[in-house]
Amino acid sequence: MVKIADMRARLMSQLGELEELDRAGLDERAIVVLDQQSVGRVSRADLLQRQKMAQETHRRRRQERMRIVAALKRIESEEYGWCANCGAEIAPGRLAADPTAHLCIECAR
Repeated sequence: MVKIADMRARLMSQLGELEELDRAGLDERAIVVLDQQSVGRVSRADLLQRQKMAQETHRRRRQERMRIVAALKRIESEEYGWCANCGAEIAPGRLAADPTAHLCIECAR
């Protein structure tokens, strides 16, 4: 049996971690301003690549944050742990592995 309070605490913790990581990576996502005199071609490419990677990481964190918020809403509406498709109970092991899961294993296939 899934303990809802434990899952809520875990989801809230994950949400806080994502927000902290986003704040820490803010500088890397910023627009790259290059001094053409002091930065070589390789350095410019490296800076632009790092910026793109940081932006993609931010996008993935935003998606994860949306999944967490949706799971928290399901907890509040007492729909957490039930498949959004067929209504069956989601296995506790599945929720332990992914607390944002909204489909049972059969519907997720």
